[in-house]
Amino acid sequence: MPRTLFVRLSLLFFVGLGVSQYLSFWVTMTERNEATTNLMVGYIGREVASSVALLDHLPAAERSMWLPRLARRSYTFELGPGMTGGSEPDARLSAAIGKSIADSVGPGYPTTANAIPGSHEHLEVHLKLMDGTPLTIDLHPMSGIPLSPWLSLVMVCQLVLLTGCAWLAVRLATRPLHDLAEAADTLGPDLAGTTLPEQGPEEVARAAHAFNAMQLRINGYIKERIQILAAISHDLQTPITRMRIRTDLLDDDDTRAKMRDDLMQMEALVREGVAYARTLHGADEVPRRIDPDALIESLVADYTDSGQNVTLSGRVSQTLTTRPQALRRVLGNLIDNAIKYSGSGDVVVGRAAGGRVSIAVIDHGPGIPEEQLEAVFQPFFRVETSRNRDTGGTGLGLAIARQLALAMNATLTLRNRPEGGLEAKLIL
Repeated sequence: MPRTLFVRLSLLFFVGLGVSQYLSFWVTMTERNEATTNLMVGYIGREVASSVALLDHLPAAERSMWLPRLARRSYTFELGPGMTGGSEPDARLSAAIGKSIADSVGPGYPTTANAIPGSHEHLEVHLKLMDGTPLTIDLHPMSGIPLSPWLSLVMVCQLVLLTGCAWLAVRLATRPLHDLAEAADTLGPDLAGTTLPEQGPEEVARAAHAFNAMQLRINGYIKERIQILAAISHDLQTPITRMRIRTDLLDDDDTRAKMRDDLMQMEALVREGVAYARTLHGADEVPRRIDPDALIESLVADYTDSGQNVTLSGRVSQTLTTRPQALRRVLGNLIDNAIKYSGSGDVVVGRAAGGRVSIAVIDHGPGIPEEQLEAVFQPFFRVETSRNRDTGGTGLGLAIARQLALAMNATLTLRNRPEGGLEAKLIL
């Protein structure tokens, strides 16, 4: 079955219209043929009876002169026995014509009928005039009457008109669903989706109104929770700072070092929480045209200058319209993860299908279990079994990277490499 509702409904309408058009044509032609056949059978019987009566009253010498005048398109008269001794006519039309002639001429003229072999329906009816002269009626019955030459053109035009109306009806019915799907797809992390026009039929207008109201409610709920997260994360910085000052006043060096380490981890978690809340608000940065090669080269150079083992291969070789700070943050998070879990990272730039840009960050670490490749994008999720817990981390790096990628209209995916390690690929 086709996957789209438009094609399914169109196919259903077209097949239904085609079948109904065929049935209507068949019923009309059947009724038409039966009506014309009944008229023709009665007409032939009456005409033949009149012709037989005329021939019977004519002198024998003049009968042959009248035979061409009495002939019709479907039958002729012959003075003679004809082809006798054949089988009885078995076709319904031939049998009806033979019976009609016998009934019309009356019992004074006993008739016999026999079919004539051939590719077309052909029969002969035999009788004798009052003076004993044999008379043969040679019939070539015609089933119905010929169709008008313009009828087929009218039927085709009618089918085309019905098909066009069906296509328009299906399109009008499925267009609101298409608009609704597009509006849902544009509902990004900033929750600034497209507002559907609340017009059209009542059902469509109600669905559009419900969708717009749902967008507003979701936007309000998410913003409220983001503000709570941002406020808590921000307000925690003040007590953490006071606790650090008080920790420095402790006399026990061992306790002071442990508390300072705990406070640094708390401060890092708060910073990441604030950063994650900001990404959920959507990127306020305005997209602009940049040189991605220069941005990536400068980012990798910063890591190599600080002594990190980060390599770069490939080039985009064209400008790109995107949010540069968001792109730098995403790549920075991915490179930080590669360095944290494997000690090095390889940045590979290339082209993807459809003219898109591909930026992959490859590490040589232990990788991630296949069933957790999507779960690691959830906030505060950490892979306990496959990553070293001593390396730290808040579990927000990949969540922030995914949110920023969505804000850039990009996709971020992870996969384990067959030769070992993890590949994080950003498609712009």
